[in-house]
Amino acid sequence: MKVRQLAHSRTGDKGNTSNISVIAFDQKNYDKLRRHLTPEAIKKHFDWVVKGDVARYELPQLGALNFVMTKTLGGGVTRSLALDQHGKCLSSFILEFDLPEGE
Repeated sequence: MKVRQLAHSRTGDKGNTSNISVIAFDQKNYDKLRRHLTPEAIKKHFDWVVKGDVARYELPQLGALNFVMTKTLGGGVTRSLALDQHGKCLSSFILEFDLPEGE
């Protein structure tokens, strides 16, 4: 099962840092997302782009998780040679994270 089946995502950036939220469609799925979307798992999922740390902030009242990933945008919007300097496509990539079935 992919995260996209349980949640949607938004992303933002500031300098060389990407900020990605995962928001559950239904509050009942928040705990499953929280259990599996750990900072370590997210850093591994984004190993091709995240060169710094991953911090997770929990917003249980909103059914949301917010990840702040440093050293992610190739030096920042004005310095990056990446096609997507703002990292907007990263929200789509987090939704491809595989969750275990049947929990």
